[in-house]
Amino acid sequence: MAKSSLIKCFFIEIGELTYFALRFFRELFSKPFEFKALIRQCYSIGNKSLLLVSVTGFIIGLVITLQTRPTLEEFGAESWMPSMVSISIIREIGPVIIALTFAGRIASGIGAELGSMRVTEQIDAMEVSGTNPFKFLVVTRVLAATLTLPILVIFGDAIALYGSYLVENIKGDVSFQLYFNKVFNSIAFGDIIPATIKTFFFGFAIGLVGCYKGYYCEKGTVGVGAAANSAVVFSSMLLFVLDFIAVFITDLFFEI
Repeated sequence: MAKSSLIKCFFIEIGELTYFALRFFRELFSKPFEFKALIRQCYSIGNKSLLLVSVTGFIIGLVITLQTRPTLEEFGAESWMPSMVSISIIREIGPVIIALTFAGRIASGIGAELGSMRVTEQIDAMEVSGTNPFKFLVVTRVLAATLTLPILVIFGDAIALYGSYLVENIKGDVSFQLYFNKVFNSIAFGDIIPATIKTFFFGFAIGLVGCYKGYYCEKGTVGVGAAANSAVVFSSMLLFVLDFIAVFITDLFFEI
């Protein structure tokens, strides 16, 4: 009985999130357009995440290179290190791990912020005053997350490759020019384009879930904490589902 109730709640949640997404697209193309609020949210989200993305990307590059280099040395294949690291980071590791850190920072922040506004009745006050709170609060944040995450992923990938280069320079005395010549010779548009496109969907999912959880937050401070926590959990699960779909579609596309 409890299991059937859990499944029912899951499908109800999916249905409500789908309706929330449809409302987002309806409000997105309706006037007025909140350009100033959008720019402010893009700056806020990007600025909050920049240091975290930089540190995450740098550690990714260091760890992957340090873990992989001994194995390649056993087979005398150290020269393949730049190619292998660059492809693995750009295709999969960089977008997914940076998106997860972005979800932990942004989805929880949006959920807590909108949840606090719902609990303190600020959203109700906006509705009474004639302002469209969904347009001003939700559309701008979801769109900002969608546009900001791809830029952060590209930046994080570059930092990760630089971290990998430092290890190669220390361990194998590889020059900066030689390392990045091998990197750019190994990657192609088929590696970059699909990985970049899926980050737009990652950002949309993170912003949408964070706004959904906060906008419909239950009353009380406990509800704010629950909204922030569930926003991170739900968006992280959704990222893995979207990543699987993106990899599956990319694989089909390149098989044609």
